[in-house]
Amino acid sequence: LDEQFLQLQQLQDETSPNFVSEVVNIYFHESEKLLRNLRSLLMDREFSDYNKMGIHLNQFMGSSSSIGAKRIRNVCLAFRAASDQNNRAGYMHAAFAPPFFSASTFVLQGPHLLGHGCRCLSALEVLEHEYCFLKNKLHELFQVL
Repeated sequence: LDEQFLQLQQLQDETSPNFVSEVVNIYFHESEKLLRNLRSLLMDREFSDYNKMGIHLNQFMGSSSSIGAKRIRNVCLAFRAASDQNNRAGYMHAAFAPPFFSASTFVLQGPHLLGHGCRCLSALEVLEHEYCFLKNKLHELFQVL
């Protein structure tokens, strides 16, 4: 989490003691819908609406930024780069690949593009993984608080 999460915490006071957890729960609810929508789009054999996928990614990116989920925002940027190639193979430009992407998932195959493992479906799997990681960590944090 980045400084945006700290700013969110500063908005919480005695008049709204559950403000942060309520905002985060809304984020979880909306994010899970967006993940389902993205998976549904990619599973459609006739898929061609990359504009719609981009809209979902932009929503996910914006809501993730608003709670300080920087890693998820970065994954959305990389996913967006893959989808912007306008085909299901959607190679992701190396410039958009965050440094925390696993080498076993994404193999560099040239100076400009990440290879075949870096398709939109792979990007979605990384996004789902990062989302689950964040969700678990935030649940732990709220348990402690």
